[in-house]
Amino acid sequence: MEYCNVDIYTDGACANNPGKGGYGIVMMYKDKNNLMHQKEFSKGYKLTTNNRMELTAVIDALNLLKKPCNIKLYSDSKYVVDAVNQKWLDGWQNKNWKLNTKNPVKNIDLWKKYLIASKDHKIEFIWVKGHASNKYNELCDKLAVKARESDSLSDDEGFEA
Repeated sequence: MEYCNVDIYTDGACANNPGKGGYGIVMMYKDKNNLMHQKEFSKGYKLTTNNRMELTAVIDALNLLKKPCNIKLYSDSKYVVDAVNQKWLDGWQNKNWKLNTKNPVKNIDLWKKYLIASKDHKIEFIWVKGHASNKYNELCDKLAVKARESDSLSDDEGFEA
C-alpha cells in the first residue's frame, strides 16, 4: 500500500475550561509534482474542555484524509501526545478504560473515535511547545480562538459537565 505524506498541526482552545471551545488544524502535503499545499480547518463548540478540543482536532484532521498516510502530527497537548507516545492509550484499553485508580478514563468517547480514525495511518506524534513562536502552532491557536469566538458554535455531544 502506498502512503501519502502529510504534516498536521493541531491546537485546541477553551475559555473558562469548561466553556466555549474551538480547534484549529493546519495540514500540509506535497502533490505528485512536488508542489506544497496547505489547508486550514477550524470549528467551535458551545460547551467543552480544552483537552476535548485538543483531541477533537486530531480526530477531525485524520477524518479529513481520503487515503492512508504517513503523518507527522504536531500538537502542544501533552495530554494527547503522551497518551499515544507513552502508551497510556494501550493501557487504558487493556484495563477496560479504567485508570490505575479504578476511575474511568476521561473522554473515552473521543479516544474510541481516535482509534477508528487512526487505524489506517502511520502516525508520529511530535510535541511542540505552545506559544513559543512555532509558525504553524501559532496559526492553529489563532484558528481555534477565532472558532471559539464565532457565532456559529456546535454542541459537543459527548461532553459531560
